[in-house]
Amino acid sequence: MPRSLTASLVVTLILAAAPVAAQTKPAQPQKPPAVQPKSDQASASKKAATGNAAEFDRLVAAATEARKAQRWEDAIALYGKVVKLKPGYVEGHWYQGTAYYSLDDYPNCRDTFRKVVRLAPKNGAAFAFLGLCEFGMKDYDRALQHLLQSRILGVGDAPELGSVARYHAGVLMTRVEQFEQALETLGEFTREADDNPRVIEAMGLATLRMPLLPIEMPPDRREMVLMAGRASYLMATRNTAASDRAFEALVARYPETENVHYAYGVFLLGEEPDKAIQEFKRELELQPDHPWSLMQIAYEYLKRGDAKEALTWAQRSVAVAPNVFTSHKALGQALLETGDVDGAIKELLIGIKLAPESPGLHFTLARAYQRAGRIEEATRERDEFTRLDKLARTMRTGAQSVGGR
Repeated sequence: MPRSLTASLVVTLILAAAPVAAQTKPAQPQKPPAVQPKSDQASASKKAATGNAAEFDRLVAAATEARKAQRWEDAIALYGKVVKLKPGYVEGHWYQGTAYYSLDDYPNCRDTFRKVVRLAPKNGAAFAFLGLCEFGMKDYDRALQHLLQSRILGVGDAPELGSVARYHAGVLMTRVEQFEQALETLGEFTREADDNPRVIEAMGLATLRMPLLPIEMPPDRREMVLMAGRASYLMATRNTAASDRAFEALVARYPETENVHYAYGVFLLGEEPDKAIQEFKRELELQPDHPWSLMQIAYEYLKRGDAKEALTWAQRSVAVAPNVFTSHKALGQALLETGDVDGAIKELLIGIKLAPESPGLHFTLARAYQRAGRIEEATRERDEFTRLDKLARTMRTGAQSVGGR
């Protein structure tokens, strides 16, 4: 990952209003965001042991001076002495961790922020930094977990840190093939009118369903990825006319490239569903076993109330993608609407086993249980839907995804 998307964006807390692709380091912060309630040196020293209070004050002052002067090695050593005197002093661990981050010392940064989240488990900003340090170490699975946790908890009055965490979460979602979630997450940059090329590039990879980090993208595909990302960015802004033109240009230039017709079809679903189905079928000509096109066609027919036609496409999607929860959701819905309640329950339970966190699966299963007269189980599934839906809306908002959540 380019340094412009790591240390140069968030050196210690990001006080400066740095965009996602800022090229210079932001100024040092005066304090971390709500790591502990408005503590200053005087209040901190009162909490230190009586015999160590003067030494504690001296070390904090020296560490603060070193940090403000960007003497990172000195700051690290001094904050190390501070937290040795007072292990529970969260700000000391925080600033030591951000100094490690400034030096790209990701292992020590990670270890230090692990201490911060143990001491302040509700602090989303600390989880964001922990995830960014893990990203720097290429520990991508843990990084995504902690970046998502930071989104759930929020990062307080550090919106720029939230933007950086959002970007990294988005590119990691793409890497693990959570393409719709990635587009939803990255689409939030439209609220800030942030159409930086790096955002567009990340959206393009998700649009074309390329499970790569931006740094891994083949150079000869960059232009195509940027075209796709621009089209999806415009789609997220609800600029329908401009997005349509962008997708048409993409299809015209790369008509034989996988997932191009699919991406255009997803765009067309809202306003021109018949044309969308045509694009999905063109994608199937290129990739006969493309499960996402099969699913989208099934969901469109379900939306139209044509469950019989949807059933055919949903069965095909399960056949080619038995380990994808949305294929079982599509088949479960189609079976439910065609009267096979037991078959629907079976498929939906398979889907939940694959994706227990999917609100949509629990909602549909509640309907199936209700229709089967299994009231207690229906109530349980509705409650689980409500819980998961609230959690999902906290982590991501907005754009269209395959089959809903």
